[in-house]
Amino acid sequence: MPIDTKSLCKFCGKEDFLVVPAKERMLQLSGEFQYRECLSCGSLQLIDIPKDLANYYPKESYYSQAPLVYSSRLKNLLKSIRLEVFRILPIPFFSPSYGEWLRKLRPKKQDRIADIGCGNGQLLYEMYASGFRKLEGFDPYIPETKKINDSLQLFCESFESAKGTFDLIMMHHSFEHMEDPESILKVCFQKLKAGGKLLVRTPVTDSQVWKEKKELWVQLDAPRHLVIPSVQGFSQLSEEIGFQLDEVVFDSTAFQFWGTALYEKGKALNPDLVQSLFTDSELKEMHKKALQYNQEGKGDQVCFYLIKPIKS
Repeated sequence: MPIDTKSLCKFCGKEDFLVVPAKERMLQLSGEFQYRECLSCGSLQLIDIPKDLANYYPKESYYSQAPLVYSSRLKNLLKSIRLEVFRILPIPFFSPSYGEWLRKLRPKKQDRIADIGCGNGQLLYEMYASGFRKLEGFDPYIPETKKINDSLQLFCESFESAKGTFDLIMMHHSFEHMEDPESILKVCFQKLKAGGKLLVRTPVTDSQVWKEKKELWVQLDAPRHLVIPSVQGFSQLSEEIGFQLDEVVFDSTAFQFWGTALYEKGKALNPDLVQSLFTDSELKEMHKKALQYNQEGKGDQVCFYLIKPIKS
C-alpha cells in the first residue's frame, strides 16, 4: 500500500507523530492550528498550512517589513573600519551585529553572497556598508525587486530563480517559514560553488523551553513557522543531500524566556511590555540562563554551518 508522504517527517522520513495544538499568539490573530511532532527525531511540521498565510505577515506590524535604514558615507566608512578591526581583534566591542557568524564563515569582500528570506534587506545593507560588494537578497514577499546600489540588489522572487552559483548562502530565520526543507536545501546545494558555505539560523526543538511549555513556546510561532527541526533531524536531512555539517552553535537569547512568559500572561508579543512586566534583575537572570542553555545544548535556536564538499 503506498505511503502518504505528507504524513512522513520532513526531516527523518519516519511516520510516528504526536499532534500538538497551537494558536496564533504573536499578533493575537484568530486561528487554531496543529503540528506533528516526530517521535523519532523530534522535529515539528504544521499539518494544514493556511491558504491565506500572507494575512499572518501584516506589513504594518511584522518586523521584516520595516523600511530599510540607510546610513551616511561617513558611517559606512566607520562600519568598514570596525569590521577590519574585528577581523584582526575579534572582541565584542568591535563586533558588528553579524560579527560572530561572520568570524566563523570568513567570507571575502568579493564573494557572491545570497540571503534567502531577506525581508527589507537590512542585514545585506549592513554588510554592504562594511565593504562587501556582491550581495543579493531573495524574498517573494517583499513589495518589488529593487536595486539598492551596484553592490546590493533585492529580488522579489524565490531563490530557485537565482542565476549562477554563490560562495555563501544564508538563511537567517527564514528556513522555518518554508514548507519543504528538503527542497530548499537541495536548491542551496545546487547553487553553491564547490567548497561554498551555507548558514542556516533557525529555532530547534532541542529547546528546553519547548519541552516545558509546548504550545506557549514563543518560537513555535504558529502558523508562520511551517517546520522546526531538531538538531538530529536537520543533521540527517542535510547530510543525506550531500552537505558536510561543519558546526552547530546554539545562539539563543533571553527572548525565549520573556517572549514565552508574555504568552503565559495572555499578552501579544510586544517588546514594549518587557520593562514594565519584568525587573532588571529578572531580565539579567534570563540572559544568564540563555547563555547556560546554549552551552548545554538546550537553547531554542542554533546556527548550522554547512559546506558543500570539494570533490576529490
